[in-house]
Amino acid sequence: MLPLPAQLFILFGVGAVSGFINILAGGGSLLALPVLIFLGLPAATANGTNRIAILIQNIVAVAGFHRLNVLPWRISLLASVPAIAGAIVGAYLAIDIPEALFKQILAGIMIAVLILISFDPSKRFRANPKPLTGTRLVLFMIGYFGIGLFGGFIQAGVGFLIISLMLLSGFDLVKTNAVKVLVTLIFTVAALVVFVLHGEVNYLLGICLGLGSAVGGWLGTRFAVKKGHDWIRAFVMVMVVIFAVKLLWDSF
Repeated sequence: MLPLPAQLFILFGVGAVSGFINILAGGGSLLALPVLIFLGLPAATANGTNRIAILIQNIVAVAGFHRLNVLPWRISLLASVPAIAGAIVGAYLAIDIPEALFKQILAGIMIAVLILISFDPSKRFRANPKPLTGTRLVLFMIGYFGIGLFGGFIQAGVGFLIISLMLLSGFDLVKTNAVKVLVTLIFTVAALVVFVLHGEVNYLLGICLGLGSAVGGWLGTRFAVKKGHDWIRAFVMVMVVIFAVKLLWDSF
């Protein structure tokens, strides 16, 4: 077991990297969770502790996007309603999915996201924007319930699902990332409450990880707005490949 100061130093650095990755793409928890477990936390406690970092990181990111006037509040709050319901259900789920199977499923989702982003279907939707009404709105809300369910159960990889849904709904990746951080912030509060009530949170490690994540999230918001859709698209594609390969490698 590493001494506490060394653990805190490692977690701050890991938090900064994962926070930056989470804001621009997703999958930062795939880095943070294994480190928390390596430092001696049980899997459930690592899962709960990571939520503190996600919460802090997204508070900073939401403030950054709001200051830069790129945060679509209406659509974010609309998406948050079903996401909260899904997150509460997900956090209470006690289904014991084999770790190898989970990694394979998540890797498959990430590869699907890679294909989606490669074809960039949002280009057509952005060129001919349509309002989210009727059937499109219902599917959008159902999609966010599923995202909340997945995010409540295990945070890792939920950003890729949000990106997929937002692209298919016609949003560019700048607005997508802005919506992603606000929705994630809101449903993370709901999931964190469940973990706290069950005593599955290490507050000291979580806060340290969160401070690092806040730094990474602050940098990520500026990169997202300054670089624009195409740069973020390339970054997301690279991160998807890296994490998908790692998940598949670990699962066999």
